Amino acid sequence: MKKTIENVRFGEERALYGSENLILKNVSFDGEEDGESALKECKNIELVKAYCNLRYPFWHDTGLILRDCEMTPLCRAALWYSKKILIENTKMFGIKALRECGSVAIRDSEIRSPEFGWSVDKIVMENTAAESEYFMMRSKNLDFKKVSMKGKYSFQYIKNAVFENCSFDTKDAFWHAKSVVVKNSFVKGEYLGWYSENLTFIGCTITGTQPLCYCKNLKLIDCEMIETDLCFEKSETEASITTPVLSIKNPYRGTIYVPEVGEIIRDDELSTGKIVLLPSAEKAVC
Repeated sequence: MKKTIENVRFGEERALYGSENLILKNVSFDGEEDGESALKECKNIELVKAYCNLRYPFWHDTGLILRDCEMTPLCRAALWYSKKILIENTKMFGIKALRECGSVAIRDSEIRSPEFGWSVDKIVMENTAAESEYFMMRSKNLDFKKVSMKGKYSFQYIKNAVFENCSFDTKDAFWHAKSVVVKNSFVKGEYLGWYSENLTFIGCTITGTQPLCYCKNLKLIDCEMIETDLCFEKSETEASITTPVLSIKNPYRGTIYVPEVGEIIRDDELSTGKIVLLPSAEKAVC
């Protein structure tokens, strides 16, 4: 049985430290006391319409539910070292809001948090908008659906991820990523996917300069590439592209099927990847 606490302000440090089995409704973590770590080392805590305006509220927690809550920019590093977390219809506006956590679900929420989501294991995100830099770095086991993201340096060093019906406006995304599938999504940015391994795009639209270089086992299946140049340099690639590409440079291995290429650059003798112009699949350009 959970105890319910309503309409209370908590301002002191470690206000509810070590608490268990609580429902907190219409509460605030705020005030001139400027206390931190309000709900550290807690278990089975549910917050509904909570206002979080102090630092480090949810560290080392297990079994945490946040619904209709707000974390302000002053709520720094809100969730660290916690697990079994559900976040719904919540604003997460403090820097470094989620790190080193496990088994996290985020739905119908808004994220404005630089350096969000570092080293998280098992995260589901749906119907959520994010603005961030270095978003989700070094995290693994990600399942994202209908997520929009804007910012630099996203999804670097991630492992084992699936993204579906997403929209990403982001520079240097998916660098060093391993075993990632992106489906039916829009990806805009510079230098996409460099140094990745087992990165697959299915039915996606990709735009931006110098994408997909130095990749291992890169796959594109029925993808559009809009205003992309200097693509696939030093990459092992199997690609079927449905739109013209501005330029392709020194693909290392594999075969790229494309209807038209503005320029093919071959100035590396180790570049043996094939470029096949469609629909005449017999016509290969060396």
